[in-house]
Amino acid sequence: MHTSTHTVLHDPDGLIEAGVPLDREPYESLVKAVLAWTGEDTLTTRDLEQIALQLTGHARAIAADVRRRADQLPQDKALADVVLREAEGRLSTTIEGTVRCVQNRARLVRALYERLDRLDAAVTQAV
Repeated sequence: MHTSTHTVLHDPDGLIEAGVPLDREPYESLVKAVLAWTGEDTLTTRDLEQIALQLTGHARAIAADVRRRADQLPQDKALADVVLREAEGRLSTTIEGTVRCVQNRARLVRALYERLDRLDAAVTQAV
């Protein structure tokens, strides 16, 4: 007999995820470190791919937050749509084990956080 201790949740609107705050500080530190790279590092291609994967996953989580915040403020939705379309285009590119690829993902995370901060401020002012 097999019993499972796992529970499957059906959350197509992402409401559960919306209530969980992003762990922002470590990613901002990673972005800062990645953007400070100036030359060839001693990191391997696999290391760079792993960093790019981490940043990609986090960028997708930030993009989901940007979408939820923008939906709360119809007047800011157009700019958020532009930012999210650009983010989706950049996230759809193949991950490469290069410094350039990792830095592009870091720039995207930074840009998404900037937009999220603006939307958070607008939501706060609207309330």
